[in-house]
Amino acid sequence: MNIEKLFADQKYLEKELNFFLTKKQIKKIAKNEELVDSHIKKAKHNLEFYQLNKSKSKFNDWLIVTLYYSLYHCALALITNKKYSSKNHYATILILIKEYKITKEEANLLNDLSISKEDAELYTNLKEERHDASYSTNLKFSNKKIEFYEDKVLDFINKTEELIKND
Repeated sequence: MNIEKLFADQKYLEKELNFFLTKKQIKKIAKNEELVDSHIKKAKHNLEFYQLNKSKSKFNDWLIVTLYYSLYHCALALITNKKYSSKNHYATILILIKEYKITKEEANLLNDLSISKEDAELYTNLKEERHDASYSTNLKFSNKKIEFYEDKVLDFINKTEELIKND
């Protein structure tokens, strides 16, 4: 995924989105506040599990997975709030970039909402870490890395709630 190009080239972003729409990996849906709330609750549920287990560094690989899914449910809440569903992680990022109008220069959304390029990159990076944690036999996730992601995911959950409240 070329994050820089997605932010810099609107035509490229649209082309990528159209690909997933054509393949029915992205769909327009009816407004569903209950589903938005359910995704936020699931994000918090996953974070609670993480917090109960974060002192057990033997399981740092699973802590990364838990943080990722907490973040992913926030992303799903945001796209559901914009009346989309997605069956693909990359497609979800595309919707976030398009619907929340992220720009490189300001990292602010139109309509007085804010989600930054760094948030989208966190989502992408944590997805890659989750993949490594799920499928790798290497236990390479330090406590420092786990704590870094914990802080970022907490910030993203709070930001998600604020974006939805103000939409």
